[in-house]
Amino acid sequence: MEISWLEGFEISVRTEGGAVVISANREGLLSLAGIMKTLAEGEPGRHIHLDEYNSLKDGSTELIQEKIP
Repeated sequence: MEISWLEGFEISVRTEGGAVVISANREGLLSLAGIMKTLAEGEPGRHIHLDEYNSLKDGSTELIQEKIP
């Protein structure tokens, strides 16, 4: 799966009172939108894992995005 990150993107994910909070700058939000579009156009079962070791800011909660049938 081809993923494109816009230069200067910043994304963090945390849980707060049972809710998932995604905080991102403009470039981060557009990058996430691109991931969602790529997933939407692909086959069911495709997914991507993002965490502090893979694109998210330090201390972020892992975020898994998945396409279902």
